[in-house]
Amino acid sequence: MVNQEFKTKTMELIDNLKTACASYGLGNDGNEFKIITQVFLYKFMNDKFGYEVKQIDPRLKKAENWEAEISKYSDEEYEMLLLQLPPDSARLKPEHFISTLFNKQNQEEFHKLFDDTLRDISILNNDIFSVKTGSGAKIKLFDELSQYITDSSERDNFCKALIDKLVNFSFEEIFEQKFDFFANIFEYLIKDYNKDGGGKYAEYYTPHAVAKIMASILVDAPVSNVTCYDPSAGSGQLLMNLAHAIGEDKCTIYSQDISQKSSGMLRLNLILNNLVHSIQNIIKGDTLLSPYHKDGDDLKKFDYVVSNPPFKLDFSDIRDDLDTKKNKERFFAGIPNIPKMDMDKMAIYLLFIQHIMYSLKPNGKAAIVVPTGFVTAQSGIEKRIREKLIDKKMLRGVVSMPSNIFATTGTNVSILFLDKTNSKGDIV
Repeated sequence: MVNQEFKTKTMELIDNLKTACASYGLGNDGNEFKIITQVFLYKFMNDKFGYEVKQIDPRLKKAENWEAEISKYSDEEYEMLLLQLPPDSARLKPEHFISTLFNKQNQEEFHKLFDDTLRDISILNNDIFSVKTGSGAKIKLFDELSQYITDSSERDNFCKALIDKLVNFSFEEIFEQKFDFFANIFEYLIKDYNKDGGGKYAEYYTPHAVAKIMASILVDAPVSNVTCYDPSAGSGQLLMNLAHAIGEDKCTIYSQDISQKSSGMLRLNLILNNLVHSIQNIIKGDTLLSPYHKDGDDLKKFDYVVSNPPFKLDFSDIRDDLDTKKNKERFFAGIPNIPKMDMDKMAIYLLFIQHIMYSLKPNGKAAIVVPTGFVTAQSGIEKRIREKLIDKKMLRGVVSMPSNIFATTGTNVSILFLDKTNSKGDIV
């Protein structure tokens, strides 16, 4: 009952933040996603900080108002408290607390205080929570959210409206909850923002139920100290379910995705699901053209790979850059040619399948969502990939999914399960 109550309250918070955005002309605006997810994350981190410091100091746990009690700390006491926090918890100063901003709402130019607070949190926690680009640049945790309000005279009121939505309840009582709780919350949080807009490497979203099935089939025995990888990670649902099946403390996640929006979603997903230690491995970049994760000069190999890659996409601008001697082994079956028409129908997923096969350790396993036509194609790259999967005894099975199970595509899909330990070559 507690679960359902907090789930309802959390969803109400998300809805209230969306209402605030709509009231200031940002409903369905391209920036609404950033505002909703970043303010939600600020609330989550603030309450997680309160939860953690109460575990450290019994005085704070007993206090009627822990923020007032912690303000009595000396600088030395506060620094010692921060040193005792777990590594996945944000470091906050008293001036960062939501309660502090709430009490300063009448301050002139409040929106600047709001933006400065989020910026300071980003800087203070840059090493823990920053996502990297392929070139090594760091993508900060928070943007200056008030700047999305075009009318500068409305910025103070907008930021006040956001803060007002955050003080009605606390997340502290849900930090003991398990993965499924946060998976459902995350799904609700991003449901309006992870659509297939047809852009570069369109952000396909894998439903939680499908991701859960894929993970349960892949992880059929206890393992530890393993690596998990998704070369087209999107919002990270496949990786989250895989990590949960293994144990969040028994695996390290790696990912790459060309979309900054998707990388931001994945970071949020990792924070919600006790996988902060893997944020340093989340890369915003082009997996096919510039794969980031390496061991020395060679591409890194992984224990588990999961992926729901884009199926068809115009990659004509990089096609010839991929067709190099260096990539011959990785793209062994070939690279689709550039058609004279309908370049947006280039089968980019075939490159991801080949990349995944190349990225598996000798005992590695993988699950890949593919269009069902891949399974039945009688020629071309598709057939050459299937022949290698069978010749090398890598193909463990194929599961056909119900039609239209993916909201973003009407294509019938199947899931390929690869297992390089399948020495008998059995296929189910």
